[in-house]
Amino acid sequence: MGIIIAILLFSFIIIFHELGHFLLAKKNGIRVDEFSLGLGPTLFGKKFGETFFCVKLLPFGGACMMGEDDAEDMSEGSFNASSVWARMSVIAAGPVFNLILAWIFCVILIMSTGYVSPTITGVDPGYSAEEQGLQEGDVIREINGRNIYTWDDMNLYTLTHPDEAPYEVVYERDGQEYTVELEPRQLEEDTSPRLGVAGGDYERPGLLGSMQYGIYKVKYWVHYTVDSLRMLVTGQAGIQDLSGPVGIVNVVNDVYESAAPAGAAAIFLSMLNFGTLLTVNLGILNLLPLPALDGGRLVFLIIEAVRRKRVPPEKEGMVHFIGFAALMLLMVVVMYNDIMKLF
Repeated sequence: MGIIIAILLFSFIIIFHELGHFLLAKKNGIRVDEFSLGLGPTLFGKKFGETFFCVKLLPFGGACMMGEDDAEDMSEGSFNASSVWARMSVIAAGPVFNLILAWIFCVILIMSTGYVSPTITGVDPGYSAEEQGLQEGDVIREINGRNIYTWDDMNLYTLTHPDEAPYEVVYERDGQEYTVELEPRQLEEDTSPRLGVAGGDYERPGLLGSMQYGIYKVKYWVHYTVDSLRMLVTGQAGIQDLSGPVGIVNVVNDVYESAAPAGAAAIFLSMLNFGTLLTVNLGILNLLPLPALDGGRLVFLIIEAVRRKRVPPEKEGMVHFIGFAALMLLMVVVMYNDIMKLF
C-alpha cells in the first residue's frame, strides 16, 4: 500500500509542477503540444484542442512539451516566438507552483495539528542556556540573524550549522528583547552537543494564522533543502545521503507503516508532511542554475534579456544535453545506492 501511495503522491506533485508550466504557457498564448505524466512509451492519451494529454509507462516524472527545443519553430504561438519575459514566466512557473502546493499542504497541516511554538518550556542545568539566564517562558526570535517562527526552525539551524557556534540568540521576555551567546555542550549522558533548552508547546492559530504560519513552514522546508545542499557541497554530507525514486518509495512505505496503526487521519497527515518536503525539494532543485533544469533554462533567458540577443540555440542545446546526461548518470548512482540500502 505504501508503494501505491508513494507513486500517487509523487505523480500528483509532478502534475502540479507541470500544471504551472501549462497554465502560464496558455496565459501567454504559447502552444502546448503535449502534457504527460511519467516517462517512456505512451500507455494512453487523448488530444484536447491543440494539446495531447497522456500517461507514460514509467510512473515518475512528467513533461509539458511546448516545442522549446525546436529553435527553428518561430511560428505564431510557439515558445521560441514569444517574448523573453513570457518564456521566463513559463519556465519559472513550475517551481513556483511547487512552493504554492507546499504552502497549501502546510496550511492543512497547521489547521489540523498546530505548530510548535518557539517558547522555551524548560532549561536544563549545566548548559550554556542556564548560564546565560534563559528561563521558561522566554520566546526565541532569532539565531545568528535567522528569524525563528517555530521550534523546528531552532532545531534545524543548530543541526545544519554546527560549525557556526557559539550562536547569537535573540529572545523575548515580557515584551523586551535580549541577546545572548549560547555554546553547545555535550555532557556525559548526551549523544550530541546541546544548548540546554527545551520546547514543545503546540499552538492552533486558526484559519488566518494557519495561512501565515503556512508561509513560515514553507520557509522552514526551503531552509532545510538549501542547508542540505550546502552540506552536500561542503562535504558535511555525502552522495550516499541522497535519495532517488527508489529511496523515496521506501521512505513513504516506512512513513505509512508507522502511521497506519493510528488510523487514516494519521496516514493522511504524515503523507502530507512528507509531500511538503518532496514538493519543496522539487521546486528548489529545479531552480538551481544547472543545465537541463528549469534554473538552467532561466540562466540562458536572463542572459538573453540582458544582451537583448538570444544565445545560439545549438550552443544552448549542447549545454542542456551535457547537463541532462550528467543528471542521468547521477540518477543511476543514486538509484544504485537506494537499492543497496534495501539489503
